[in-house]
Amino acid sequence: MKPFSFVHVADLHLGYEQYNLAVRREDFDRAFREVVDRTIELKPSFMVVAGDIFHQARPSNVTLESAVRNFTRLRDAGIPVLAVDGSHDAAPNVLTGTILFPLDSAGLIHYLPRHRGACWSNDDCYVYGIPNYRSRFRTEAQLPKFYEVNEPKPRPDAFNVFVFHMALDVPEIMKGLSPYMAEASPDYVPSGFDYYAGGHLHAPWQFPFKKAMLVYSGSTETVSSEDAATEKGFYHVEVRQKNNFSVSRVKLETPRRFKILEKDYSGLLPQKITEMAAEMVKEADEPEAVIVPTLKGTLPMESSRRQVDLAMIRGAAEKALLVHVLNDLRETDIPEETIRSIFEGEMKDLKAKSFEYFRQYFAQRYKESDVERNAHLALDLIQLLVKGDDVKATSLLEGAFGED
Repeated sequence: MKPFSFVHVADLHLGYEQYNLAVRREDFDRAFREVVDRTIELKPSFMVVAGDIFHQARPSNVTLESAVRNFTRLRDAGIPVLAVDGSHDAAPNVLTGTILFPLDSAGLIHYLPRHRGACWSNDDCYVYGIPNYRSRFRTEAQLPKFYEVNEPKPRPDAFNVFVFHMALDVPEIMKGLSPYMAEASPDYVPSGFDYYAGGHLHAPWQFPFKKAMLVYSGSTETVSSEDAATEKGFYHVEVRQKNNFSVSRVKLETPRRFKILEKDYSGLLPQKITEMAAEMVKEADEPEAVIVPTLKGTLPMESSRRQVDLAMIRGAAEKALLVHVLNDLRETDIPEETIRSIFEGEMKDLKAKSFEYFRQYFAQRYKESDVERNAHLALDLIQLLVKGDDVKATSLLEGAFGED
C-alpha cells in the first residue's frame, strides 16, 4: 500500500443557535469553514466525519446553504467526505430519513451506512461506518442486525477505518461520567480495524483499543459549558504503512472564547452570593467572550435559589457577548417527616404519591404558578425514562425548557 493521509473530524453541530443567539450559529459555521480551509491545505486523501454534522435533524435553509457551500469546496478540491450520522442529525423517523441522504445524493458526502456494505474503499484504505441509534437499548438491539446486512470486512492488505458516533463503555471514557452515558459495550464494535474514528465526546481522546487506536476528535466549537475548556480542533492521520501511522492535532483558531467561573457558595445568603458572583464577572469581562458563572453549594435554611439576582450578575459585564449564569445552588431538602407522611401507608397509588412529592419539592424552588406544571413534567419524564423512550423524553424537555 502507498502512503496517504486523512482528516478525522466530528461534532460540527452546524446550525446551533446557542443561547438563542444567531451569532453563535455563525460561530459554528465559521469553525467549519476553518476546518475546510485547513483540510484543503493538508491535501488528505479523504475526510471522515464521525457524526453530528448538524445540531438538528432538520437544519434551517441558512445552515444547509452554508454546509453545501463548504462541502462543495471539499468536493472541488478532490477530497471525498465519508460520514455517519450522530445523535443530533440522525433520522427522526423511517419515512423522512436523515438530512444526510440528500447531501449524499448530491455527491457532497458519502453517507456510509446508506451504501452497500456501509463502506468506501480504494487501493490503500477500507472505511466502514455505522448509523447512530441514540440509546444503548436501541444500539444493542439494532446494531447486530445492521452487521448482518452490512458485514464489516476489513482488508489485510489495506488500512482499515471504523467510523461511529457513540460513547463506548470503556473505563478510559466513562471515568467520572454517569454510566447512563455509555451507548454500547466495546463488544459491539468489531475487531480487525486499524483506526476507530469516534464522535459524540466533545473532548479529544486517543488510547489503545482492540490492538489498534481509538480516537475521538472532539467538537469544533463549544457546545456546552462542560466542553468549554477543551481545545477545539480535529486530527490529521498520516499513514505510512498498515502498522505505521501518526495522529496529529490540528487546533482551530476561530472558536469563541468561553470563560467558566465556578465557585462554591455554601452557607452564604443569596444577596452575598449575588454580590460575589457579580464581582467575579466584572473582573473576567472580556470583549466578545461568553462568561459562564456557575453557582454551586448549599444555601442556608429558608433561602431560595430564586433570591439570587441573576439579572445583576449578568449586568456586571459590559464587553462580553453574553453572561450565561448556571444556578446549581442546592436548597434545604424536604424534611424527612414530610416525605414519610406522603409515602406512608399502602402504595396503591404510587403515581399520586409521587406527584405530591414533586409538588412539595418544587414548591420550595419555584413560584406557585409553575409548581404543578413542573410536578406533572417530572412525573411524565420518569414514566418515559422507565419505558426507555429517551427520544420522547428529550422532546418533552426541549418543549418545556428549550434545547440549551
